Amino acid sequence: MNSPTIISLGGSLVVPDSIDAAFVRSFKDIIAQRVRGGERFVITVGGGKVCRRYQEAAKELGSPSQTDLDWVGIRALMLNAEFIRCAFKHLAHGSVIIEPAELPGVDALIVVFGAKAPGHSTDFDAVEATRECRAKRVLNLSNIDYVFDKDPRKFPDAKKIEKISWAAFRKLLPPSEAWEPGSNTPFDPIAAKRAEELSLEVVIMNGNDLKNLEHYLEGEAFRGTVIT
Repeated sequence: MNSPTIISLGGSLVVPDSIDAAFVRSFKDIIAQRVRGGERFVITVGGGKVCRRYQEAAKELGSPSQTDLDWVGIRALMLNAEFIRCAFKHLAHGSVIIEPAELPGVDALIVVFGAKAPGHSTDFDAVEATRECRAKRVLNLSNIDYVFDKDPRKFPDAKKIEKISWAAFRKLLPPSEAWEPGSNTPFDPIAAKRAEELSLEVVIMNGNDLKNLEHYLEGEAFRGTVIT
């Protein structure tokens, strides 16, 4: 059986403010067409803004621990994951998988994979999915066109990066040895470390440009950052 394409789907694409049914419908149509051609997919889904809003509100109302905040995030992303699973109907496995070790035993053409417990981001889950499924790349769909050498919202002279090594990319990330719930980076630092250990290729692109996604899946030129 061929290795699946692993997609880390940003939660803010699914629910930017309210549910973006038009985006989900178009994304579903693209993936469904690929599946009809014999391809397989494992999709992780983030919590996005919904997750962060709940986490910020929890901080205002009390003194939640990192674990508390992570559980809030997990519940938000699981709602998104169930929503995406339902969108694919019969094409997807009948439940969201939360145990990485179960992935190789699932023969569905589309599997939605969610977080099991605190301490992991959906980026990290996607990396773990590659290990279990013997895949070698992760496609990270977010709301940015490229990774930049510095924050383009603060620095007008920020330069886009089309290709970068893991060593150089990790220098752009906050120095973190532990997962921080609600963090907002191009790719989770802990997941980046793990991806480098596994010699994976990670492609970061703007998921709102679905035509660009099609170019990537067709093996054509695309806009985005490739990390190897």
